[in-house]
Amino acid sequence: MIPLSVPNINGNELKYVSEALGEGWVSTGGPSISKFEDAFMSYSGAEYVTACQSGTAALHLALTDARVGSGDLVVAPAITFIASINPISYVGAEPVFLDCDDSLCIDPVKAEYYLCEECEPRGDGFWYDKTLNKPVKALIAVHLFGNMADMEKLVAICKAHNIILIEDAAEAVGTFYKKGAYAGKMAGTIGDYGVYSFNGNKIITTSGGGMATSPVSGRVRHMRHLASQAKTDEIYYFHDEIGFNYRMTNIQAAIGLAQLEQLETFIKIKQANYNLYRKNGLDLVPFRKNCQANHWFYSYLCPPEGCESGGKLLRDDLIKRLGMLGIHTRPIWGLCHEQPMYITCRAYKIERAYEYYRRVVNLPCSTSLTAADVCLVAEEILSFVKNRVPEYTRLTG
Repeated sequence: MIPLSVPNINGNELKYVSEALGEGWVSTGGPSISKFEDAFMSYSGAEYVTACQSGTAALHLALTDARVGSGDLVVAPAITFIASINPISYVGAEPVFLDCDDSLCIDPVKAEYYLCEECEPRGDGFWYDKTLNKPVKALIAVHLFGNMADMEKLVAICKAHNIILIEDAAEAVGTFYKKGAYAGKMAGTIGDYGVYSFNGNKIITTSGGGMATSPVSGRVRHMRHLASQAKTDEIYYFHDEIGFNYRMTNIQAAIGLAQLEQLETFIKIKQANYNLYRKNGLDLVPFRKNCQANHWFYSYLCPPEGCESGGKLLRDDLIKRLGMLGIHTRPIWGLCHEQPMYITCRAYKIERAYEYYRRVVNLPCSTSLTAADVCLVAEEILSFVKNRVPEYTRLTG
């Protein structure tokens, strides 16, 4: 079996967890939490952070702190895991779905078109969707599969339209700009808020957990307050607003400390295996050239088949064939604007997302993946596609 993406637990995880257990700190308090937060700030360059239960919780905290709520719109990508979208509904707001560019991240060109052509400024300082008659309060930029969204353009767009910019860097821990206006800046540290996930399949894991960041200390203090049930009195248990049980545990943080120590090694392994897949002839979605990506996921592009269903048909058969061989792969997620709970929401000029949805197959990318594993996967894919494409082309005309 060659798994898709599994954690690599070969560092000091057991040592640090044992120390935490020995000290009796097992729940949502303890020294490992602050140590992990400090280590993450040092690594990422984030100015202020608060550890929390999950990336989804971090995104919910960011939207809540930003005062996004009922009657508001949030611009979001059509291609992303649904956890990037659901917190918009948690706060009572409504998503407006946008297309992707060729990095699979949200398309800044269409974001600008939407705001300039479909929205207008009003006296309260916000831009309103003229059709929906609702203000656009935030934009969520998801750094998909470790690829950086075009932050230079997105920052400028959001500033020009008085929009809060939230970076969903759940999949992009360690990705940073090599050049340009944000040279040296990590994913999640450029916008008004950044959120991260440390789920079991991410490049580093705390078994579950997340992090919320902001360059504004007051925002992070408020998110930390909300994550602790908005408690204002530790003795008499007074609470000044509706809060959440979103705190990270000390055990999770202990795992995170050990994982963070290995992150740069994990990234080098990911990069090497990505390059080896390409060297073996696979057409993979590229990473942004002016960035150093963490190469979290590898997205193979099945050949287009000349009709709307051809690529999807080949994709599904390829996934089935590889599964029979013990090679775990998966398609891209179902497009968010086509999910039952969001089909009535506005979807603006979505085109590329459909093409990538039909053609992308995500390949094994664990840091325990060997060169022999990579070569085997590539060989099986190329053999399958070579044998099947002529048949599909003939059937579809």
